[in-house]
Amino acid sequence: QVQLAESGGVLVQPGGALILSCVGSGHNPPISVMGWYRQARGKQREWVATITRLGNTNYADSVKGRFTIYRDNVENTAYLQMNSLKPEDTAVYYCKANLLLKSIIDYWGQGTQVTVSS
Repeated sequence: QVQLAESGGVLVQPGGALILSCVGSGHNPPISVMGWYRQARGKQREWVATITRLGNTNYADSVKGRFTIYRDNVENTAYLQMNSLKPEDTAVYYCKANLLLKSIIDYWGQGTQVTVSS
């Protein structure tokens, strides 16, 4: 019943910027931690960024200084602001969420494709 819906992925030129959105619904209890992951073609899924309900954030070294994760707890939405995009950022980006009192379960969205190419 818990559903995460990502959106915002498009084709963008190197150096460009995008904002990805992840809207959560059907969750009870509330969402605790949300994060963004990505998987490039032929590569393993990797963690990108995490944000707690209180707004504490962590980033992978590969995106520090370029990406920003933030959330709106009222709208149950997490965002990923991506700046200075590079071709190596090309991947399917997935949103993940964990719920209060049910943190052992990972909930995943279907993913949104980001392609950085000239």
